Amino acid sequence: MNTIALIILATIIFDYALNGVADYLNLTRLRDDLPESFRGIYDPDRYRKSQRYLKANTRFGWITATFDVSVILIFWFAKGFPLLDEWVRSFAFGPIITGLIYMAVLLLIKGLLSLPFSIYATFVIEERFGFNQTTWQTFVMDLVKGLLLSVLLGAPLLAGILAFFVYAGTNAWWYCWVAVTLYMLGVQFIAPTWIMPLFNKFTPLESGELKSAILSYAGSINFPIENVYVMDGSRRSSKSNAFFTGFGKHRRIVLFDTLIKRHTTGELLAVLAHEMGHYKKKHIFQTMVLGFLQMGIMLYLLSIFISYQGLFDAFYMPQQSVYAGLIFFTMLYSPLSFFIGIFTQMLSRKNETEADRFSAETTHDPQSMVAALKKLSVHNLTNLMPHPLYVFLNYSHPPVLQRINELHGQLAVPD
Repeated sequence: MNTIALIILATIIFDYALNGVADYLNLTRLRDDLPESFRGIYDPDRYRKSQRYLKANTRFGWITATFDVSVILIFWFAKGFPLLDEWVRSFAFGPIITGLIYMAVLLLIKGLLSLPFSIYATFVIEERFGFNQTTWQTFVMDLVKGLLLSVLLGAPLLAGILAFFVYAGTNAWWYCWVAVTLYMLGVQFIAPTWIMPLFNKFTPLESGELKSAILSYAGSINFPIENVYVMDGSRRSSKSNAFFTGFGKHRRIVLFDTLIKRHTTGELLAVLAHEMGHYKKKHIFQTMVLGFLQMGIMLYLLSIFISYQGLFDAFYMPQQSVYAGLIFFTMLYSPLSFFIGIFTQMLSRKNETEADRFSAETTHDPQSMVAALKKLSVHNLTNLMPHPLYVFLNYSHPPVLQRINELHGQLAVPD
């Protein structure tokens, strides 16, 4: 086992252990007493149910993570990578087709192995706690549509990356970076109109008090918008959410139908103002730029390691190939990806706080934002007191109590 193999193995074990510790510490924070700001809102029985939900998901997460790590290590040390490589090379296709087959087989194995866990999470855990609305037909159709999209969108992208690194020489990473950036921008441009409707129905919000309030508010902050859409989120889950997607004429603000049923006009406006705040504060542009920069760094490092024999020796591969090198480098890149992920999570939590503040300040109704956060937390069985390490590793949003306290402190919102 060479140095690169030791680095990758240590990263896998460290990540598994660190997340296991964070999960355990998260469970130790569970308390019977309800936080003061949620008394009278969070029914004690439902609060206890939220703790059981956390325990169920945490324990299931341990099982899933243990299985995933075991499969990776067994496949690695049983020399699965070179055995698969020998098989796909036997077809005598060119490097691009061979690479696509190699990656497709690995992804298919991963998908099939993870399928029972996905089924259990959806039809057992989510069902047990009253969230699941997914039928078997919807579940299967989602799998089929996801597979077709992977073929139609993912395969050309992978083929392009492989082609650049096979044929473009020393400038391959640069050409590839430009091409991937343009490709991803194109996908984001068409996603709201062509991709997302494959999975959910998006209906323009009906005329009425809510729509009038939203359009009036959007005009007051100079946010051009033609319509707000309602998504049939209840088709899969009773959980509530809202989000912003796309850009230009294809920009959409979307409300889950489950969200509309449970919140007042003021609360819904506060939630949408939060989403608009991300746009006005340039958080979406910031995230895109950072993502493209990260992609550039990754592709540059890939160009260095993709022909390094030590990387292939770590996985018992006697022959070099761009497609195998891409997979192995992704595993080697994990330590850097871990720290980049920590940074992006911290930045995301900062941006969420700014969006909360934007909502409260521009609607002049901070109480509605607080009320919306509380209702969402109660309905979604949110963990109110997560451990700081778990938040540090996993949360893209600040914990709900922190968000509420920030609003209270900054805007003197009464409880």
